Formats: sequence, structure tokens, C-alpha cells
Amino acid sequence: MKQIASFTIDHMKLLRGVYVSRKDTVGAETLTTFDIRMTRPNFEPVMNTAEIHAIEHIAATYLRNHPDYGNKIIYFGPMGCRTGFYLILAGDYEGEAIIPLLTTMFEFIRDYEGEVPGATAENCGNYLDINLNMAKFLSDKFLKEVLYVIDESNLIYPN
Repeated sequence: MKQIASFTIDHMKLLRGVYVSRKDTVGAETLTTFDIRMTRPNFEPVMNTAEIHAIEHIAATYLRNHPDYGNKIIYFGPMGCRTGFYLILAGDYEGEAIIPLLTTMFEFIRDYEGEVPGATAENCGNYLDINLNMAKFLSDKFLKEVLYVIDESNLIYPN
């Protein structure tokens, strides 16, 4: 079988950041998939499912309600390796273009108070596996160490 594109990225060189993973054409629409890498693969501990789950619920709610991007959100969800998330947007984008969106999203998560959206038995298949405090901590860390100081090394996949 042909190796998929995401497995061709050298994960030993990959830093935390925001990368354009792929662009696909569906009908007349371009879909851009972003690789939001919150932990450095194979160098840092991966995120636990409880904080990933909290980030997913809050971020998806934030994104789908966003006044400018809400109708362009196709998908937001975790990577199986637990080092980050995928965001798929309708449209042809580069990584730098969505840094303001991701910054406000992670600030929203960092500052979030109250019940996590959709974290009930009626709304979620694993509602007890949520860690809001750790989601807030990781969001703040990603903001300070990556998004607020982002440069080319965090936007372009390594060779």
C-alpha cells in the first residue's frame, strides 16, 4: 500500500506548532486540514484522554459558534497519538491565516469556567472522562510557548 502523507513527516524533527497537513478538493470546494501539534512527538509526554476530551468539547463548541469561521468548520478532533488535534476548514488556507482563530480559541479554553459543553450522559458517550483544569493548563502552555511566539519553524513541516 502507498504510505499516507502524514506518515512521511519526520516526527523526530517535528516541533509543536500549526501545520497545513493537506488540502483536498471536494466538488468545487477546497478543504484544508491543519495539524495542531500541542506536544512534541517522541520528546514530550502525550496528553491524557481526559484533557484531550475537554479541549475537544470546548474547542468544537467555540469553533462551530464562531461568527466568521462557524460555517467553515468541517471537523475538529484529536489525533490518535494524543500529541494534538486536526482541524478541517472549508477553504484554501495557510497556517499563518488561522493563528488568530486558534489563539482566541485556546484563550477561550484557558479562561473557560463552568460545565464543559456536552459533558453529560445524554450528550456524550464518555462524559466522565473530562479534565477541565488540565485542558486549561495545556491551552495556556500552548499559547505562551507556541502561538504567542510562533515562527516559521512552527508553521512549516521539517524536511
